[in-house]
Amino acid sequence: MRRADLAEFLKARRAAVTPAEAGLAAGGRRRTPGLRREEVALLAGVSVSWYTWLEQGRPINASAEVLDAVARVLRLDPVERDHLFELAGHTTHGVRSTAADVTVPEDLDALLDALEPAPAYVLGPRWEYLAWNRAQARLYPAIDSLPDEERNLVWSVFARPEGRALIVDWEDEARRVLSQFRADITPHRDDPETLALVARLRGASPEFDRWWPRHDVAGLTSRRRRFRLPDGRELTFAYQVLVAAGTPDARLVVQLPVDAATRAWAAGGDPP
Repeated sequence: MRRADLAEFLKARRAAVTPAEAGLAAGGRRRTPGLRREEVALLAGVSVSWYTWLEQGRPINASAEVLDAVARVLRLDPVERDHLFELAGHTTHGVRSTAADVTVPEDLDALLDALEPAPAYVLGPRWEYLAWNRAQARLYPAIDSLPDEERNLVWSVFARPEGRALIVDWEDEARRVLSQFRADITPHRDDPETLALVARLRGASPEFDRWWPRHDVAGLTSRRRRFRLPDGRELTFAYQVLVAAGTPDARLVVQLPVDAATRAWAAGGDPP
């Protein structure tokens, strides 16, 4: 599975680089977009047959130096480069816990309460909702009643109607969530729990099924997120993701109100 994903990732990234971006003359008309395999091999300083085997997912050894050269030719950003290294077997990650193995420490539960009125929650190794505060339940009421197999951020974004309706600019946000999720689970993507979750998502969401084969990856970054309540009000939060000390497989997500309307909502009042 990992080598098949490596092959698809390299093909997708190669197709995204134009000859001009790689410093090559465009030449005649091309049947397919992007660089040819022989062009990548030339620019990376490897043989065409070796790069072809790499892109075909054959069991060959690739040094860090050669992978770096390929990453430069394909214009990979740091997150995409790390993803390439993981898929090629250059990893120091251990076995990731299952959600059932991750216990939310009492101090982290207390921190969730202390963060009120900012919505906050804890995500598990496959983006399961492990814990949340009252403000998060107020923003997304369905979280309290979700069955265990659906208590997952990615599932809420793609497969829950109320989750989709909550997000302003749903397609942009959903694509970002998918690419970040994919990058985050790369070291453990062949675990049975991960494979089962991805299969269920592909069956439940046409968009997830269509976008998953694109192999887009992105890092977790602080940003603004916009939500639309059922009453039509729009809320804007600054989104922060923190790794919980002592619990490396859990992440604390905090959403800080950034405007007057959102602060009024968080305080339980009406917008100004």
